[in-house]
Amino acid sequence: MTRTAGRPRSEEARLAVLHAADDLLVEGGYAKMTMKGIAERAGVGRQTIYRWWQSKAEILLEASRSDAESELRTEPQATPHDDVVTFLTALVAFLTTSDAGLAYRALLGEAQHDGAVAELLGSVDVLGDAAAAVLNRLRDRGEFHRKVDDQVTAELVGPVVYRVLAHDWRGDPDTIAASASAFLRY
Repeated sequence: MTRTAGRPRSEEARLAVLHAADDLLVEGGYAKMTMKGIAERAGVGRQTIYRWWQSKAEILLEASRSDAESELRTEPQATPHDDVVTFLTALVAFLTTSDAGLAYRALLGEAQHDGAVAELLGSVDVLGDAAAAVLNRLRDRGEFHRKVDDQVTAELVGPVVYRVLAHDWRGDPDTIAASASAFLRY
């Protein structure tokens, strides 16, 4: 995300824009969102938005990323299995009940036919970063022995993302536990 030189961001205005984008997405979907609508809802000028973001996709990704950092942060558990189950449960909740998760899902959908959005999503791995934090914690404790990279994080989050997107899956404890077990066996 490229920012032009100019006045520093007002944190209050930034948060207003991020919340406005989430609200508009929930109310009308990605296609109906406009930069003008976001500016009006946030109570800022369009020039303010364009100074900080180049597109509505950039706004949604920032909103999704900042919320994901807190919503997908999990506390250490007693066992590696419990750590992975706790993370996958948070991931399902993020993707199915959170406005930030809805924003992320909208961006995934848009990326299927908009190369700029696909490139933007490729520049920031919201879900992979969260998964890496859990797996690195397990590595640090000597409980996970694989290299933590994009492939490994994709193996962890991929099945959940697929189930949510393709089957409108809301998660169930048995399937989540089985996914955690399968992942840790490799």
